[in-house]
Amino acid sequence: MTVIINANIYTGQTVIEKGFIRFEETISELGDMTKYVPVAEEGVLDLEGKQLIPGMIDVHIHGGYDVDTMDADKKGLMRLSQAMLAEGVTSFFATTITQDWSQITRALEAARQVMETETTTIEGIHLEGPFINPDYAGAQPLDYIVEPDVEQFLKWQQAAGGQIKLVTYAPERPGARAFEEAVRLTGAVPSAGHTDATYEQNEQGNVVHGTHLYNQMRALHHREPGTVGYCLLNPAVRAEIIPDGIHSAKEMVDFAYRMKGASRLTVITDAMRAKGLPEGQYDLGGQAVDVKDGAARLTSGNLAGSVLTMDQALRNIIAFTGCSLEEAVRMTSINQAEEFGLTKKGVLEIGKDADFVVLDESLFVERTIHRGAVHTFKK
Repeated sequence: MTVIINANIYTGQTVIEKGFIRFEETISELGDMTKYVPVAEEGVLDLEGKQLIPGMIDVHIHGGYDVDTMDADKKGLMRLSQAMLAEGVTSFFATTITQDWSQITRALEAARQVMETETTTIEGIHLEGPFINPDYAGAQPLDYIVEPDVEQFLKWQQAAGGQIKLVTYAPERPGARAFEEAVRLTGAVPSAGHTDATYEQNEQGNVVHGTHLYNQMRALHHREPGTVGYCLLNPAVRAEIIPDGIHSAKEMVDFAYRMKGASRLTVITDAMRAKGLPEGQYDLGGQAVDVKDGAARLTSGNLAGSVLTMDQALRNIIAFTGCSLEEAVRMTSINQAEEFGLTKKGVLEIGKDADFVVLDESLFVERTIHRGAVHTFKK
């Protein structure tokens, strides 16, 4: 049994100033220091003045640290999982990209097999494409884009062992209504992205999730609100946002926060292989990507994911919007756990997984605890 004492604990429900948390793989006790009773502990960490927040959850990440989900490399996915602990990420969805059927199948099978080890931070799979609009492809390879296909999706969900939890598709494409129903019946969430759907078409699809808000979706217009308007105006929608200052201007990140509030905005990175590596030439889905000045772009100039880390995303969302750390915790962890039924994650309370992050006064990660294992990082 390990205990952390004297930390400012953001539980996801309240803030405990000068609190303690006792844990093994799960949390056994927490509260303020007036209720702390020392017992025989394996370790006591005194974190006077430090912030302790729930482990962050990234539901849209293709890769990083020279790993890509589409590599279908089990050892690589394990390395990615380990590397992301330094960002404070204790759960993520391995995210695919539009490619041929067999390559996507291999990627899904590899992710499933890694999840079956129960030693990783992968908590699900995000199927991004190929059921999207080619006019809004962005960095999705055009050659493999197809219409929504129920039969193929069900085959992929089977290959993934039922672990596909989020599916990005275009609600305006032929067959979308039957596709949405099939996705929901498996327990996954259909998400509007890479789409030219009108406000009405999103309504018809009962869309409740938006993939990387603003980017590669029908824009806001005063005569037709588009997918952007639908995501911003419909209170049922949880909208992803990439707060890197590149995918969206910081003012537009703030606009989304003002429209949605912290309870309906989901911070993601949409990171690709080059995250954590020097700038230079990389690839995404078999396409050449140039990483320069913090931006990842195809030779066409289209953005190709990001190199954003989740801890930087946390700091940025606070800087761009003026939100509190408590609200940032909601956008980086709680919303994701609630939406996708990650019942052991997101909130710090007795019985939940011991997944949390220790931040210094500047909100940089000092330690990440994943299922009770303490990982310490140098600045």
